[in-house]
Amino acid sequence: MKQPLRQIRQFGFTLIELMVSIVIGLLILLALITLLVNVSRNNSEMSKTNRIIENGRFALQLLQADISHAGYWGGYVPQFDDLSLGTTAVPNDVPTAVPNPCLDYTDWLIAPNTVPSTTSFVSNLIGIAVQSYEIPAVVPSPTLSVCSNRVTSPKANTDVLVVRHVETCVPGEGNCPVYNASNLYFQVARNGTVAPSPAYLLSDDAGMLNLQKRNGSIAELRKFVSSIYYIRNFSVTAGDGIPTLMRSQFDLSGSTLAHKPAEALIEGIEGFRVEFGIDNISDAGINTITGADSAGTIAATNLHSAAIKWAVTTPVNTSPANRGDGSPDGAYIRCTTAVPCTAAQLMNVVAVKLYVLVRSAEQTAGYSDAKTYNLGSTTLGPYNDRFKRHLFTQTIRLTNVSMRRETP
Repeated sequence: MKQPLRQIRQFGFTLIELMVSIVIGLLILLALITLLVNVSRNNSEMSKTNRIIENGRFALQLLQADISHAGYWGGYVPQFDDLSLGTTAVPNDVPTAVPNPCLDYTDWLIAPNTVPSTTSFVSNLIGIAVQSYEIPAVVPSPTLSVCSNRVTSPKANTDVLVVRHVETCVPGEGNCPVYNASNLYFQVARNGTVAPSPAYLLSDDAGMLNLQKRNGSIAELRKFVSSIYYIRNFSVTAGDGIPTLMRSQFDLSGSTLAHKPAEALIEGIEGFRVEFGIDNISDAGINTITGADSAGTIAATNLHSAAIKWAVTTPVNTSPANRGDGSPDGAYIRCTTAVPCTAAQLMNVVAVKLYVLVRSAEQTAGYSDAKTYNLGSTTLGPYNDRFKRHLFTQTIRLTNVSMRRETP
């Protein structure tokens, strides 16, 4: 009699089970890949956003650091802003024209061995600490009425900002560059209670820079600083399409004192607007530019050209009637090609409002920028492209100009 076959237990997976497990594994792998792609995409977008924020922050920080020093002349105060000048002294340094900021030093019409303070061009430079120009929206080649040899390839529909002052440090001290006999320096006389003549010197001639302090020692020298900021329509190579904040600085270029070719500062700066806060209303309610009082009666124009008149004499000399009070009056203005700012307006600038539009370096797939951006009196956009943008704005006080006008 045959023994029955013993039942053999099966081990392992069936083909169906194996296929099901493979499918489940593929689904898990797909989910992990999707998660990785999403994380990578989010990181990429966060990086773009962070770069936009950082570029905007750095641009405003850099501009603020320069603008806040505008109008600093090492302790010298222009006569038209000097409230200690007296009620009979007529200022002789009121700006008469908006200076061309890009003239070489040899074209400043300063004859050898003459006093620069008697030169109207230098008086205009000292009296006007900031100025601005518009790059018109002209295609394909926007141009500028001045500085075309320094403001090269500017981006259409942006502004140019010029800032002037002297170094806040003395040559050789701290991080200040050492003295260079070929450079341009500003020197203020500090040798008594009576203002000397000249009160300052601006020269590249070491032999002329001989103004003294009260103790008989030579007064310190401070390097002349002039910076031009604008937006170029490319970064490294013409046509690369990356808008970039540029700066040209006045310095020794070879053997010539002039504004040097602009250098790239920050990429992605696409929009740049400059507006000025004008201090043109005195404590007595008189417009110091037009001469009109609150009733509209016009006595004279540009009251800064006259000796100081005090509206309040008790306490003594506390409120000038024909000078500003250091605070901006009315709406901020923009200097345009159609309506350029006058010398009378620019000499009374006490605040600068900046609008900086920053664009991402790379495009974002599936994104369309349909937003509009309000840059003061101008609106930009919608661009309807794949670049992300953010608008930054900041108001900066010209401390050196506004504070010298303040009265108790």
